[in-house]
Amino acid sequence: MTLYLGLASRSNPPAPLAGHGRMASRNNSSATDIQSCIPQEDISPSDSRTLALQDNPNFKDGIGLKSEQLPGETFTACLQVLGAFFLMMNSWGIVNTFGAFQTYYETGLLSHETPSNISWIGSVQAFLLLVVGGLISGPIYDAGYLRALVLVGSICNVFGMMMTSICNEYWQVILAQGVVMGIGAGGLLLPSIAVMPQYFTKRKAFATGIAAAGSSIGGVIYPIVFRELQPRIGFGWATRVIGFIMFATLLVPISVMRAKVFPSVRRPLFDKKVLKYIPYDLFTLGAFFGFMGMYIPMYYISSFSINNGIVDESLGFYMLTVMNASSVFGRLIPNFFADLTGTLNISTPFVLFCAIVSFAWPSVQSVPTLVLFCIFYGFFSGTFVSVSGPCIASLSPDMALVGTHMGMSYGFGALGLLIGNPVAGVLLQRGWTAVAMFCGTCNVIAAVCIFAARVKKTGWILARKA
Repeated sequence: MTLYLGLASRSNPPAPLAGHGRMASRNNSSATDIQSCIPQEDISPSDSRTLALQDNPNFKDGIGLKSEQLPGETFTACLQVLGAFFLMMNSWGIVNTFGAFQTYYETGLLSHETPSNISWIGSVQAFLLLVVGGLISGPIYDAGYLRALVLVGSICNVFGMMMTSICNEYWQVILAQGVVMGIGAGGLLLPSIAVMPQYFTKRKAFATGIAAAGSSIGGVIYPIVFRELQPRIGFGWATRVIGFIMFATLLVPISVMRAKVFPSVRRPLFDKKVLKYIPYDLFTLGAFFGFMGMYIPMYYISSFSINNGIVDESLGFYMLTVMNASSVFGRLIPNFFADLTGTLNISTPFVLFCAIVSFAWPSVQSVPTLVLFCIFYGFFSGTFVSVSGPCIASLSPDMALVGTHMGMSYGFGALGLLIGNPVAGVLLQRGWTAVAMFCGTCNVIAAVCIFAARVKKTGWILARKA
């Protein structure tokens, strides 16, 4: 996906490329050789004089380090975090919002369809988010078309939302909200996770957590906008207002996102050699089951609370908002400690906590317990989503192909995301207990696989960073 690069001190010349995986072996020359693979519009003159590998001792983090930094370096790094925040808000944030549409469709526009059929809309959207963002966008990014990815992804996302506002049939909603918006969100996903790490070393996971919080903020804002406006101005205009908000916020990353460098050799879509690395295989299997179960409460929590008479319809919509709001902290606080303890050490217990909360879902019978369920599940699930990328990067045996390995893992995980929610919709015919047991079981299997990957990589010493 990318080769992490940094800025050296102005007083030091660019360091020569040391051995750094496969790419380094093909380009074992000075850092100035890399400049030929960077589109001139994406790099300033000062950057072109100072590009060097991130492990250069003169490299400075974009945030919070004392200077010897180049003028504007910290400001540019902060802009990348801001841009990635809004990209996440309009990619994963849109996926996190679908629970509000699920509840409305079940009682309004698509009331003649089953909950399982309706959930296919959000599942297709989420599936394409990971497949396009993990597999298809990689070669496009590597070729230097960062801005094209952000621009086309933004257009597709806004266009899909606007087209959703005029849909009347199930197949139309599948096409507009599922396919078009899924492709658009996938185009936004990769830039949000590929550019920003180039500007950070020590605080990479924390900066990623700040950006990933954008998905939770989107999951808070968009359901509230939809819920408050839909009864007043109708489904069509409520959806269009969301489209206008998306358009305004996406202008920020279109304006500020800028990569320091692109790989000089385009990565392949598939690397069969990594399949021989057991820790990577185990984590990818865990991601499959994790994504299969992780989003079930987000799709069905509003329907559950309303159908069981715990809250009325006006308050039921806000249960998804509570869940997404708590996931903001789940993406920030654990990510801060992940830089100290290792991402795998953070991911394993939090996925297990998701399973425990899921198994407690059927016991929710009052407003206080419902709110607590949403808070705890949102917090723990937010951690898994935000640290999965850094986990894959830490398990990649070849950093020159980390983008390929991340795309392969996300592509396989997307299959779980595609089938998990519709399966839950079918199980709903047997009651909410069946849905909760399926969700919890998927999370348990995911936690076991991720823990096995951690043990296989670093052994049984739990105090060791992994």
